[in-house]
Amino acid sequence: MKISTKGKYYGNLNSERAFNGILLTKYDYHEDRTPWHYHENPYFMYVLDGNMKDCNKKVKSLCPAGSLMFNNWQEAHYGSKHSTEASGFHLEFERKWLKENGIPLNLLEGSQLIENPKLHLLFAKLYHEFLISDNCSDVSVEVLLLQICEALSNLKEINSQKNPNWVDGLKELLHYDTSTLSLDYLSNELKVHPVHISRAASKHLSMSLGEYMRQHKIKKAIPLLLNSNNSLTEIAYQTGFSDQSHFNRVFKSIFNISLSTYRKKINENL
Repeated sequence: MKISTKGKYYGNLNSERAFNGILLTKYDYHEDRTPWHYHENPYFMYVLDGNMKDCNKKVKSLCPAGSLMFNNWQEAHYGSKHSTEASGFHLEFERKWLKENGIPLNLLEGSQLIENPKLHLLFAKLYHEFLISDNCSDVSVEVLLLQICEALSNLKEINSQKNPNWVDGLKELLHYDTSTLSLDYLSNELKVHPVHISRAASKHLSMSLGEYMRQHKIKKAIPLLLNSNNSLTEIAYQTGFSDQSHFNRVFKSIFNISLSTYRKKINENL
């Protein structure tokens, strides 16, 4: 079985940047299916455009635009493309970087689709720094990498806890339900008192319920923002914001930049 060495993925390399044991790359995917293979280093794939599927011996994961997939180095897998065009942004760790920064190798185990919105937003920020590459980007990338590892550590700790049965249902509703979510709606669906959901959510989600919901909306908006054909108003309504102004306020509170400025910088560097 083929081993993909550092920075090598199936597709055409669009651009890359290296940071002392970290490699960031953007690839355009063209093959309908790759052969079975595994990688020299652990890496994340943040799907920027198109519809992908990542398959290992245990699970097949659908990865539409905005998906975040982690693949460990010992996990054999193959990928398939289910759209005319597709592209992805990769974060690849050399194991020596993890060791030098005091990050245990077992922090990154198996292969899995990452649903946590905090990690998605950190990857969106990382991709933004990758594109603009100004004189502050090196420091910003280093900080974001450590924040990503910290978030992974917190996520692993949360996942190791024995959660009540309703928590999995809550996460599923927050991730996939397209309804206008409210505490009463969640309570009715889960058959759990709204006060209990509100109080327990921060323990099981690593943040307040409201913050999780806002971050999840922004997570869904990022791939839509990368497509200049989508208006900001359309994206706002499609991702559950009351209007563009509300969308902009929440986005700015997370990214410290307005939607219009963010989109302008992204388009300048695509």
